[in-house]
Amino acid sequence: MAPVRNACIIFNEIPLGYPEPGKTVVYDSSQTIDPDTVRVLSIDPYMRGRMRDPSITSYTPAFDLGKPLDNFGVGLVVRSENPSVKVGQHLYGFYAFQEYSVFKDLSELRRARVLENREDLPWSVYVGVCGMPGQTAFYAWNEFAIVHGHSPLGQDDVVFVTAGAGPVGSTVIQLAKQAGCKVIASAGSEEKIAFLKSIGTDVAFNYKTEKTLDILQREGPINIYWDNVGGESLEAALDAAAPHARFIMCGMITSYNTADDYPVKNLSQIFAKSLTLYGFTVSPLHDKYSDRFYNEVPQMVKEGKIKFTEDVSRGLESTGEAILDVQKGRNKGKKVILVAEK
Repeated sequence: MAPVRNACIIFNEIPLGYPEPGKTVVYDSSQTIDPDTVRVLSIDPYMRGRMRDPSITSYTPAFDLGKPLDNFGVGLVVRSENPSVKVGQHLYGFYAFQEYSVFKDLSELRRARVLENREDLPWSVYVGVCGMPGQTAFYAWNEFAIVHGHSPLGQDDVVFVTAGAGPVGSTVIQLAKQAGCKVIASAGSEEKIAFLKSIGTDVAFNYKTEKTLDILQREGPINIYWDNVGGESLEAALDAAAPHARFIMCGMITSYNTADDYPVKNLSQIFAKSLTLYGFTVSPLHDKYSDRFYNEVPQMVKEGKIKFTEDVSRGLESTGEAILDVQKGRNKGKKVILVAEK
């Protein structure tokens, strides 16, 4: 097969604040390859943390300057010399942000999985609600909200979810509603508030126009706090928490693009109210829950029991703006880069 263009997105410069399209990451169409795979790629908030000096340690490795970005995606197999992988199959895994890749072994894809997609869902769903963001919600909800000796959840439990319109938050909301909980959720636009209401959120509010603490004091106290943002929302949740509440710490996007974290001033509430904080990343929970996730969640999506929204950008060249949109909360649903219409 003749070599073809293999455009990619290069990590070019470590940003000091928000990543800048065309500067932090650049589009390079000069490379060619003897092709193997095309794909849809995921844009996730945690990618900002990988745009750092590699000497700074974290739970994920830093991007390499001068090399393509990488993240979760879905690839279409167009050639295979591996008997376990057939041409025409779709593979979930960790891909470079380029049009084609060659892998010597499936282990190189990290969490590689042949997607059966018996539900006939759009392939982009497998980097969203049926991919890592959905896994994040499903794994941690089952690990920290339901078990560990706590009583079963029910209608008397109040759950507060920040960044509720995102793929993680919206999945958590729907799992909480299926458990019978009252759900409070915040988002940053009226369009997102409408989506929160459409998936059953009991109290949906715009944190830009309403004070989070006022809402929680009126509608709480809260028994479970799912934190995607940190900062003032975390501070408000600590004040409005019921005794023995559980805090599931998933992310803190308010601090990703600033030099200093918001100084939460009421951490004494943790011991005063006997609160339990669970910090987690999705990878350590993967082996425990992945099979159950793929057996249950795609079917729930097909049946409409878990609803989702997507914000699709077409072409690798749109990656820079897509990353910035996610960091600033301008995306309207799960942000996806559609590399090829397959």
